[in-house]
Amino acid sequence: MPRVRIDEADGLTVADITHTRFGALPATATVGEVRAWFAQSASRRLAFIADGERYLGSLTPEDVADGAQAEQPAVTVAQNGPTVAPDAPATTGRDLALLTDSRRVPVVDREGHLLGVVAVTGDLQSFCGTGDG
Repeated sequence: MPRVRIDEADGLTVADITHTRFGALPATATVGEVRAWFAQSASRRLAFIADGERYLGSLTPEDVADGAQAEQPAVTVAQNGPTVAPDAPATTGRDLALLTDSRRVPVVDREGHLLGVVAVTGDLQSFCGTGDG
């Protein structure tokens, strides 16, 4: 099955387009550790902080730029939103992702569990993590 294109989101839910192969940094992560995580891959555009499965916030590379101290807990500079629920329309997830510089939005359920991410490819054509590719 090919990737789901962003113009094919009508009639789908966020759960249908969620990229579930992701990692989250622990609640104890420091700004320095998040910087190092971003440095490992250019495709890393949004870091998640979680306490177990519970979503605590997201960070972009700009959030951990030189102004923040390396030893500072990353959760103190993390943003709580936007997030999207898995049962929301896929168009809502797409639109939220496209409003951000990272082209990503975390998928969080009603209990606050981090389930994945809606991520739009660099060419703005498809959702990352959908299909076989």
